[in-house]
Amino acid sequence: MNSELAIAVNNLSKVYKSRSDTDKLALDNISLTIKKGSIFGLLGPNGAGKSTFINILADLAKKTSGKIEVLNINHESNLIDAKRLMGIVPQELNIDPFFTPYELLEIQAGLYGIRKKDRRTMEILKMLALEDKAKAYARTLSGGMRRRLLIAKAMVHDPEILILDEPTAGVDVELRSNLWQNIQKLNQKGKTIIITTHYLHEAEELCNEIAIINEGRLIAHDTTINIKSFLDKMTIVVDYNDNNFNLSELKNFNLDMRIKDRQVQINYKPSEVNFNLVLNAINSSGSKINDMKIIETKLEDVFLQLTQK
Repeated sequence: MNSELAIAVNNLSKVYKSRSDTDKLALDNISLTIKKGSIFGLLGPNGAGKSTFINILADLAKKTSGKIEVLNINHESNLIDAKRLMGIVPQELNIDPFFTPYELLEIQAGLYGIRKKDRRTMEILKMLALEDKAKAYARTLSGGMRRRLLIAKAMVHDPEILILDEPTAGVDVELRSNLWQNIQKLNQKGKTIIITTHYLHEAEELCNEIAIINEGRLIAHDTTINIKSFLDKMTIVVDYNDNNFNLSELKNFNLDMRIKDRQVQINYKPSEVNFNLVLNAINSSGSKINDMKIIETKLEDVFLQLTQK
């Protein structure tokens, strides 16, 4: 395994046996690599196989076939060592309601064999804005606070890789922003972050690389910029001061033009048409431009196109 990789997965498959004649193929021969120190997004619709992938890493589900290495450690033959390198935050809010956040982190640290003098319980609670709830029963916490408490539990042993399964589900906008700030701080310290999310704009803004899974198959894996380029489309919307504009130069290009009153919408493929040439043609229209906006491909557009195929 390359020393620059946090996780390497080769030909990973998972089949859930059924009492009926039809078994469930949850992961179908997936191979991918995740670079050390990156923020990696794992996307896919419900039932795509994202949680199965994470459950296998967490040893909550057994793979049917394939190989996984975590920082050069074989996940199967050295499972305990591999698991110590990862902090995994599950999608389900499985927290004992009769313990306080402080107690839960202390218990978790004890399970990892961390000595009391080496524990960072209050530091972690403060990082996730839970220090004022340190002595409150977990059952009194809101859904967003419970989500952050799960992340705190995953951090007690200072793992090199933090894996978050839908971490912002049920978290309001302010808390989501605070959560991502903390995730980015951890990443800046060299931690590798792996997230699954349904909030595609978050993946677009945060992730260096993205993999998209659909029906158990890996259908895309590349940098965020390259994945966005899968959908070769650019739109320019121009608002003119009057409707006495001359668009004859634009007709020289292979593009779709829609005119309504004083507004012109131009759709084209960047791979076929040079942006600067289009811009020059717009400026030569002979009418004053009041406003112009450029609409680039969104990750959500790519996601929908790939998964619907």
